Amino acid sequence: MNQQEFRARVLAAYGASASQTEELLAYNHNPFDGSSLKPVVKFPLPSEAHVAAWEKYAATAKVVGVFEVLKGVLVQLQFPIQEGISQTESYRCATRKGILVDNTSVATGLVLKQPEQLKLTLHQSLAGVIPVLLAGNREDFVSLVQALTMRNEPKPVPASMGACMIAGYNNWDRIRCYRQQWETQNRANCFQSHWAAEFQRLLPQKELYQDRLIILSDGPYSDVAASELGLSEDQWQHLSLTIRLEHECTHYLTRRLFNSMRNNLLDELIADYRGIVVAIGRYRADWFLHFLGLESFPVYRQGGRLQNYRGQPPLSERAFKILQALVKTAAENLERFDINYAGKSKDFNSQPLMLVALTYLTLEELASPEFNSRLQERLKTRGHGDTGTRGQIGWGFDPNQFYAPYRRWGI
Repeated sequence: MNQQEFRARVLAAYGASASQTEELLAYNHNPFDGSSLKPVVKFPLPSEAHVAAWEKYAATAKVVGVFEVLKGVLVQLQFPIQEGISQTESYRCATRKGILVDNTSVATGLVLKQPEQLKLTLHQSLAGVIPVLLAGNREDFVSLVQALTMRNEPKPVPASMGACMIAGYNNWDRIRCYRQQWETQNRANCFQSHWAAEFQRLLPQKELYQDRLIILSDGPYSDVAASELGLSEDQWQHLSLTIRLEHECTHYLTRRLFNSMRNNLLDELIADYRGIVVAIGRYRADWFLHFLGLESFPVYRQGGRLQNYRGQPPLSERAFKILQALVKTAAENLERFDINYAGKSKDFNSQPLMLVALTYLTLEELASPEFNSRLQERLKTRGHGDTGTRGQIGWGFDPNQFYAPYRRWGI
């Protein structure tokens, strides 16, 4: 039986009709292609090129403040959140051409409620160092997300959303620095026409001007109250930040390893697994189900994160119900496996191995009676079972360095 047939059999066991099976096979398709992984993968991965620029921003921010620095380098922060602003000529010129917007009537600047509470850190993740912005005010988090991902339009941000990964951000400050360096090296041929030709050569080299960063809020994770988990407000605030940060860094890892980062329940299951384990040392399915709004399964709580991952086009009502049952069983299977796995070999070397192994399975496999054996097989082959090659996954940094950002944020 091939994987597709196995998945269809699992879905039939959950009561899926032929049409619902077709829907869920498409939704639960696993895009992570481990065949491209090198036989030896060293963690953390090397940091990407944009980190050097953000190191400079962070150093300057220590003197003048984070928001003051970023207003000068991220063009979207020169505009307010305002309906229709993305269609103005000033906004288009600033974001598409990098033309400075000084003295324009619409560039009145992004307004934050507590700009002094905005923090910038460079977090050492499994996927390499990544810039992280922490907003100390929920409204400020929303404004930053709207500015950097919604073209400064006042589109809604769900209450259950407390983090945002920004990938492929065109950083015009880096382009200006590139041009200055190029002009210094080409003083005799730095006319506008020459720069236009150089700019065209620059465009395919996205690593030289596109950034990745994370924006975090410091509110309760997935908008779940501390009392629902039996925790104090302070405890839950600190744990929420840890889960949220590691969740986003896991998306960053899959993006770098497999060039995939989706708004999908498989991605969310893996990312929350990582966040919860880093926060409390073990996985808790009941926490994950609370985050999704499935704590009273089969009843779904409106406002839970689950509704953010219904797919495009959205799953039918019956297929969505089956998806809920799949993810509940998958989480419970993962918790049972984690209890045994934690007692044997959960250390810093095994953490990336577990994440890579999980990317080889589909949600149907995670929710099947064969879950344990299938995950064990992936762990044995170190995530390279499809190629028949036994790879190695290494760990390369001090755990004290790994947890440094949490200490800087007072955790």
